Amino acid sequence: MSETIQHGLAGQGNRAARLPRTARRAQLLAAAQDVFAANGYHAAAMDEIAERAGVSKPVLYQHFPGKLELYLALLEIHVDELIMRVTDAMESTTDNKARVRNAVGAYFDFVDGESQAYRLVFESDLRGEPIVQAAIDRGTDACVRAITRTITADAGLEEEPARLLAVGLVGISQVAARSWLANNRTMTKDEAVGLISTLAWKGIGGGYPLQQHS
Repeated sequence: MSETIQHGLAGQGNRAARLPRTARRAQLLAAAQDVFAANGYHAAAMDEIAERAGVSKPVLYQHFPGKLELYLALLEIHVDELIMRVTDAMESTTDNKARVRNAVGAYFDFVDGESQAYRLVFESDLRGEPIVQAAIDRGTDACVRAITRTITADAGLEEEPARLLAVGLVGISQVAARSWLANNRTMTKDEAVGLISTLAWKGIGGGYPLQQHS
């Protein structure tokens, strides 16, 4: 769960507490995160979110005009978090092998978060809503672009093959991370990240002149 949302939990059990608008919004988002992650969009109720946040429904509606707007606000936060994780993985080192491992690790860390934010981004039951799908696509495209830039610069590839490699890395990382979680973490996260990043590195580094360097 993001730090902003966590901070909003202070005083959550006191309906009468008056919080600054930003703190109240974070509190409501934290409550909504729990409900959406547990129930999905369609089964989630604004009544339950308000109750979990310890506020009245009118207070909830002061901040979010409807359930869709609340859901989208959360989704955008988590999409931005994923983009930041992958971008940092690419920019935190010049060692390409480490970059691949970090990129894989970014997805494993994302799905392993206590807030289950990944459910909104990867398993949304509202993908049929164009504005929701656009937000999810924005996250995927931004992660692919961050990896594509690195591969293009270091391997001297044209954009199309570099992008295809980036799409492959994003795809294998996301699917493997979710499978690891669904199978109750039968190996440690470090072991799983190492296994998948080795596979990805041998494919990317073996097929193109993307060298490990510092």
